[in-house]
Amino acid sequence: MGTRERTRTRRAPAIIGWALLAALLVGAFFASFWALNRTVYGAGQFVDRYLSAIARDDIAAAVATPGVDVTTSQLEALGVPADTSRAMLRSGVVAEAPEDVEIVDDVANDDGTHTVSVSYRIGDSILENSFLVQPIDPLYGVLHRWAFAVSPLAVVQVDVQHGYSFEVGDLTLDARAAKTGEDLAAFTQSAPYLVVAPAGYVFESSTTLVSANDEEYTAEPATKGAVALDLQPTPEFVDRVQEQVEAYLVDECTSQQVLQPTGCPFGAQIDDRVIGDPTWTIASMPTVTLTAGEDAFVMPPTEGVAHLSVLVQSLFDGTTEQQESDHPFDLALSATINADGGIEVQLQ
Repeated sequence: MGTRERTRTRRAPAIIGWALLAALLVGAFFASFWALNRTVYGAGQFVDRYLSAIARDDIAAAVATPGVDVTTSQLEALGVPADTSRAMLRSGVVAEAPEDVEIVDDVANDDGTHTVSVSYRIGDSILENSFLVQPIDPLYGVLHRWAFAVSPLAVVQVDVQHGYSFEVGDLTLDARAAKTGEDLAAFTQSAPYLVVAPAGYVFESSTTLVSANDEEYTAEPATKGAVALDLQPTPEFVDRVQEQVEAYLVDECTSQQVLQPTGCPFGAQIDDRVIGDPTWTIASMPTVTLTAGEDAFVMPPTEGVAHLSVLVQSLFDGTTEQQESDHPFDLALSATINADGGIEVQLQ
């Protein structure tokens, strides 16, 4: 055997070894991508990252997740107004984020989409939802990327009964924000809001004059729901209306030394001759109570008693006497809160 043939014989195993090593490296390379696509870049992890963004209150990252944000045309297709407010799509609003998240199932569908089922806890409630995700252009041509096929954002219709403003988290909102004309003056205001889901929210509305019980709401993905805040007068509101009523009856009515005070709910008729000036006092002041009416807070007809003291002379025999008499009356009213926080009372 010649020298050249012996060299070829020794070189053949080396070439085969390098080829096998290269094949192993290529196999490991593709195996690593396969593993990444099933774990870090899997459909389940995509959903988990979205939920994690909500949990750390990074709402900007959650909304920026592919397939989360929605266009006006998509809103209209869902039967939601195109101008639905996005004001709640921010940090500092969510009260209860999803915790104890567990990917229950990840099913590959025939059309390439995946149905990812997730279990999680919000507050004391254990919930489970399914998310439909679809593939989009892969990263570097090999790593899977996903988008929600149906946006998980929810819509909450907030009804502020007998008012217009409310608080959610550290945010104060006005349900009249997108309204014009007569709609601005409505006694009850209502508006839809986009919110990240799943998440829990606490809606509040309270001022010195009106307040409502807090309302907790859990928004589940791709749902529409409603929250109602029933604003009722506070004791301070009632007290301030009571002060206006008393000022009206005392300062404007009893100060008129006539039998029929102008613009007042009481008066008297006397057939004999009145000598001197009649004097009115309020023997029993009406007690103000307020409930919500159609367009204002109202007090139903409430009884009061005015007392008249007057010197009269009999037309029959000319005798005089100091006449004392009580005169019951009813007083009703409506009360509204002005933009500057003042109270406007209309007597009825």
